[in-house]
This record gives sequence, structure tokens and C-alpha cells, in this order.
Amino acid sequence: MTDQKPDTFRKDAERVARDERDIQAGIDRQDAASNSSEEPKAMQAGAREYPAPPLPQQHPKKPGLEADLKLEPMYDAPFYKGSGKLEGCAALITGADSGIGRAVAVLYAREGCDVAIGYLDEDEDAQATKAAVEKEGRRAILLPGDVADPDYARHAVAKTLEAFGRLDVLVNNAAFQEHANDLEQITDAHFDRTIKTNLYGYFYMARAAAPHMKPGAAMVMTGSVVGLQGAGELLDYGMTKGGIHAFARSLSAQLMPKGIRVNVVAPGPVWTPLNPADRPDVSKFGSGVPMGRPAQPEELAPAYVFLASPQMSSYITGEILPVIGGY
Repeated sequence: MTDQKPDTFRKDAERVARDERDIQAGIDRQDAASNSSEEPKAMQAGAREYPAPPLPQQHPKKPGLEADLKLEPMYDAPFYKGSGKLEGCAALITGADSGIGRAVAVLYAREGCDVAIGYLDEDEDAQATKAAVEKEGRRAILLPGDVADPDYARHAVAKTLEAFGRLDVLVNNAAFQEHANDLEQITDAHFDRTIKTNLYGYFYMARAAAPHMKPGAAMVMTGSVVGLQGAGELLDYGMTKGGIHAFARSLSAQLMPKGIRVNVVAPGPVWTPLNPADRPDVSKFGSGVPMGRPAQPEELAPAYVFLASPQMSSYITGEILPVIGGY
């Protein structure tokens, strides 16, 4: 009996090897049947289909107008149904004229929130956001100005309170981004503008808003996957986004006794005026993420609703929520 075991082991091994080759052959046949020259299709998992690369070439002047983009960002989320998650609230959103900010303004309004629209000088875009908020049956005001100016921050908060009588949500979203492939390409003016808009602006707006916010209020900040993973061509921008993550986490601890929550949404690539205004070639923008395409603004906006609503995230503060199209 003992002498027969080696033969049995060999026969078993040969059988397993044949089984493995059969499995391999099946997969090989499937691989051969598929067209390996075709690019993988972008993942579509939303309520409607979203554009995938190649995207139209365009390089508008900064800060970039949404109204001028050949491919209009999708912001109105027609399948999203409001349910009073921000009923009776008032929000101040910077960078709300276009992109993520506009999509957030629309969903906040759909959830019952009045909206103060902060922006730089993109009046046409801002008017379109205002009209979209009013279409949802809520009030909107326009607040042009530079978030890097502490006087503007105080003015924006004061005008929001004057218009709506309260301030429940601050969304720090305004941003400046300009790529540079070499450290020495980043001039002092370039570096200064990135830091001033993305860090000073967030600090000044938070400092102006906090004294007027009551328990249950929330601050939501726009971070970035670049602040989590880094990006060589976005050195200064990545530095500020990492700083925003740290600022929000620290501020959440400081404002906890006041009942104010502070959280961050960290997007991956999103189709907004920011990116075509940064790079002349955006045809493959977003193709490098696992989903194979950039997000549309309306795909980000529900995360901002979630983090703003005391009904949905009352036990969440100091968190960074990545919305990056997969790992």
C-alpha cells in the first residue's frame, strides 16, 4: 500500500496539471475572441451616461467660463429627488458660478436651502447658477470677489446673513490650479496665487463664518485626490490641497464644542472649467482613473449634501471623503 502512494500522487498531479491547462485554454479562447486593440470602455454606473475620453480640445483663458466650454458640464442631476435634507437652511458657496460649486448649489436648493453664490468675475456663469437655484424655488444672491481678501470674506458672510437671516453651511470650494512640469517654472506670482486662493481663502472664509454658525451647522471643503496622492505637475496645488485636508481636520476639533462639523470632499478628475483652463490638451482627461473617465459635477454634489445635512452626517466630522473614480 505504501509503495503505491508515489504513483497515486503522480497521477493526481498529472490530473491537476491537465485541469489547470483546461482552465487556461478556456480563458485564452475568451481573450482571443475579444478585440484587444479596443480601449477599455469607461465605467457607467450613474443614473445617466456620462462623457468619456476623448474629450473636445479647448484652452480657455482663466478663470474659465462654463458657458464657453464645448462640452457642457453636467450639473443639474435630473434624477436626484430632494427630500428636505437642508430645509430652511442657508449656504454660502465659494466658486459657485460653475463646476462643482454650481452643482452643489443646485442640489442644496433642491433640498430646501437658500444659496449665496461666491465667485471671482464670471458674471455670466454666476447668473446661470442663480437662475438654476431660483428654478428650484429657493433664493440666491451673487457675491463677486476674491476669497483671498479677508475684507471680502467678512462682506460675503454679512451679505448672506442680511439676505437670509442665517448661515448654516459654508462650502469652501474656490480654487486656482496651474500645472508646471518643473519646480523652477513656478514663479513667485504663480505660487502666491495658488496659496492665497486655496489656503488663505479657505481660512478667511471659515474665520468669518464660524462666529455666525449655530450648533448643527457644517463646513464642507473641496480637497483633492492630489492632496492625498500627490502629482508632480501640480506641486503647489497638491501642497494646498493637502493643507486643506489638515486644516479641516484640525478645525473640526476646534469647532466641535460649538456643534459645527467640518469635513472635506476630495474629488478625482472632474469636468469643470478649471481643467481646460489649466491645460491645452484635455482630450484624455480622466482616462487614467480606473473608471476611465472624469466625473461630472452632478456626481460630486450628493457628497456635499451628505456632509452638510445634519440628518445624514451628524456623527461625522474631520473626515476626508474621496470621490475619485476607483482604486
